[in-house]
Amino acid sequence: MPGAAGEQSVSIRLIVNERRHQLDVGAGETLLSMLRERLSLLGPKEACCEGECGACTVLMDGAPVASCILAAGSTNGRTVLTVEGLAGTGELTALQQAFVSHAAVQCGYCTPGVLMVLTALLEDTPDPSEADVRRALAGTICRCTGYQQIVEAALDAAQLMIRAATS
Repeated sequence: MPGAAGEQSVSIRLIVNERRHQLDVGAGETLLSMLRERLSLLGPKEACCEGECGACTVLMDGAPVASCILAAGSTNGRTVLTVEGLAGTGELTALQQAFVSHAAVQCGYCTPGVLMVLTALLEDTPDPSEADVRRALAGTICRCTGYQQIVEAALDAAQLMIRAATS
């Protein structure tokens, strides 16, 4: 924590889930610990602590990042979106709805990170192929679903979003 004996801290300003924050963060503090411990955003999960599993994935300026290995101090002036911010209007996104209808959530531990990766994919590639979805998921580990339901949900969500945009 910042303020510990001998530890330097830096003041940062950032936007998390459309809310502005100003925080003093310690030199060794990660974005994940800042989100979970200071902002009480528990969606991003701590698992591998090496940026390999995807459970901690959030979007920073629209791109997926492993929050467990990213220094909190490097987020100054940035915009961060966590799974809690996806349904900011109180309604599930098309992707979240598709996860429910395709039973793409089982234990749920990886789900926040997977949703964030796929949110970024659908933003960049509105009509992805199955190969696009699987490539995007390459940095995530899901031990429960076998990925098929997740892939189907992402493809279904893309079609829902395309229909909604043309209506």
